[in-house]
Amino acid sequence: MKESRADSSAALREILKGRFLVGAALNDAQIAGKDPAAVEIVRRHFNTITPENILKWEAVHPKADRFEFCVPDQFVALGAWQGLFVVGHTLVWHNQTPAWVFEGTPGAVLHPELLLWRLREHIHTVVGRYRGRVRAWDVVNEAFEDDGTWRKTPWYTTLGEEFVAKAFEFARDADPDAELYYNDYNLWKPAKRAAVVRLVTSLRKRGIRVDGIGEQGHWLLQDPSLREIEATIVDLAKTGAKVMITELDIDPLPRPEALVGADVAKQVELTPELDPHAEGVPKDVQRKMAQRYAEVFSLFVKHRAVSRVTLWGVTDADSWLNHWPVPGRTNHPLLWDRLGRPKPAFHAVVEALTRAASARA
Repeated sequence: MKESRADSSAALREILKGRFLVGAALNDAQIAGKDPAAVEIVRRHFNTITPENILKWEAVHPKADRFEFCVPDQFVALGAWQGLFVVGHTLVWHNQTPAWVFEGTPGAVLHPELLLWRLREHIHTVVGRYRGRVRAWDVVNEAFEDDGTWRKTPWYTTLGEEFVAKAFEFARDADPDAELYYNDYNLWKPAKRAAVVRLVTSLRKRGIRVDGIGEQGHWLLQDPSLREIEATIVDLAKTGAKVMITELDIDPLPRPEALVGADVAKQVELTPELDPHAEGVPKDVQRKMAQRYAEVFSLFVKHRAVSRVTLWGVTDADSWLNHWPVPGRTNHPLLWDRLGRPKPAFHAVVEALTRAASARA
């Protein structure tokens, strides 16, 4: 890939050096080195990586008696080779978990002790394999609804609220030196944020380690507001845990209000009205994207509690938003376009971060 002026002169990780980690989520092709343009972007600009799917339960532990470590091993090796802070995603989630995990013996209801044993064995096997190499784990993902109530997942209905505490305890036992995180989306909504703050505060008072909280950052061009994002950072920081933006992308396409966030179980059918930029992004939308990205990165730099920002993907071509919530769309939510070229949003972020670094000097 031919480098632009910004590519050759301004690496995000260098501008942010000593401030917070900056990274991206990688897919299978990038992990295997089959997307050299994306790998070069990662090498130049990032100091942390997260796997998009390969450490989710259905990928790494598809059968009760089988683990699939080939691609995860490649991912961890890539991180070591590049000297990156490697984050594991995710140990406990209600989606992308095989049905067998929640099944009892034939003709019987799943006993809580059996599910707890499966949870322990999964975490000890996966985290234990990468002890000392995967530096941090998203231990529990998306345990709450937007109204702050517990999401009625099989984990919750079988084990109750305590499944979260047990997951963190098992992860700590498997690798006492790894950082352990709770991760969720739409924490800018006050009720959901308050529920997570209560949970993390309670766990930490019990002596259960929760080192950080991730707000996924699947945002739109105007929502949430900067005020709502800032309130989220401030409130999460009060727990004493690190604050991270873990899955950042800015969706410039129209989306039904009910699909704001990241609930992968919800989808709508593709229509021309929902895919307005299939032939390219108009200049006015590029300008709005650039402004939005510059504003949120300026906000992240402002708050010392923010310890990491991870983009959910490397280029627009790889973004999960091409497939959700409207399968088949042509989306443009990241800092590099579908050909791996830096977008106006990238240049705006570089400019904003450079100004902030100069102000701190």
